[in-house]
Amino acid sequence: MIDEEFAVKLLSWYKTNKRQLPWRDTKDPYIIWISEIILQQTKVNQGMPYFYKFIEEFPNVFELASASEQKVLKLWQGLGYYSRARNLHFTAKYISTELNGVFPNNYKSIIKLKGVGEYTAAAISSFSFNEKKAVVDGNVYRLLSRYYGISDPIDTSSGKKTFSELAFDILPKNKVNIYNQAIMEFGALQCTPKKPKCNSCPLNSKCYGHLHNITDNLPVKSKRIKIKKRAFNYIVITDGENICLEKRTKKDIWENLYEFPMTEQEHELFTPNKKIINNAQLIKKKSCNHILTHQKISAVFWHFLAKDMSEENFDNIIKINSLSNYPVPKIVENYIKENLLVEV
Repeated sequence: MIDEEFAVKLLSWYKTNKRQLPWRDTKDPYIIWISEIILQQTKVNQGMPYFYKFIEEFPNVFELASASEQKVLKLWQGLGYYSRARNLHFTAKYISTELNGVFPNNYKSIIKLKGVGEYTAAAISSFSFNEKKAVVDGNVYRLLSRYYGISDPIDTSSGKKTFSELAFDILPKNKVNIYNQAIMEFGALQCTPKKPKCNSCPLNSKCYGHLHNITDNLPVKSKRIKIKKRAFNYIVITDGENICLEKRTKKDIWENLYEFPMTEQEHELFTPNKKIINNAQLIKKKSCNHILTHQKISAVFWHFLAKDMSEENFDNIIKINSLSNYPVPKIVENYIKENLLVEV
């Protein structure tokens, strides 16, 4: 089953076609760790600006550890999956205090870090320390399933085991760090999810999916993602200079980010409380949808002009011109930019 030409052809392709990415010019585990956490669930072109911002602001683990969580979340704003940023900050503090700023240098130690799973630990240990660990991400699942004709579902324990074992078995004896970069790059640029470039593929003569015309059917997933539908009612209360903004503290999406006061309730059933009705006038109502991986949020922004913007009438009042100091979800960021004309 193992094709020895597979790795040779991959490495040859990579040498000619690889992208010049900043984290490929170093073996510093801190830099590679930052890049890998940012690139979880994120495409390279979207994550690149965040990588540069983080490395400029936090050039080493001590700088990241000493920053406030609010500052870290603010830099992360717009990238989504905010637990990544919170885990990044937590782990930086752990490495700084418990490990004296020295990043772990092997897979078994790296995988113990908060926010680091099997793929990320394999990536860091192989890229930084050339440890013989196979990376298995979406790109690798796709390429191996198509090339070897594997129909085991990738979202099952048995399927994951099959791919992990195969990925390790085909690792070359040398240049593991380069090979791991190559197989992921190949999946990202050549063996893409839709419209893979099969005609120009150096592996097409032995690719099971290509030869049997089933590339679109691989890899196989056994489960469909269940989408949870939610209705958010945002209460935007402002007098032109001040505005109400509160912190999300529950274990939910966007934990520790800031937003306008919000009630989760079907829009047609929502009614502002008496304090708002007595002290503010509704001047605008705007609806929008926000799609997350497992959730679809239907939001209505109820925009009120306050008659008396005092702490007796409203809670959590801040100056509008200070909004840029607060990390907010993308849906709130968009509303602020479009309706309050403030950069956040």
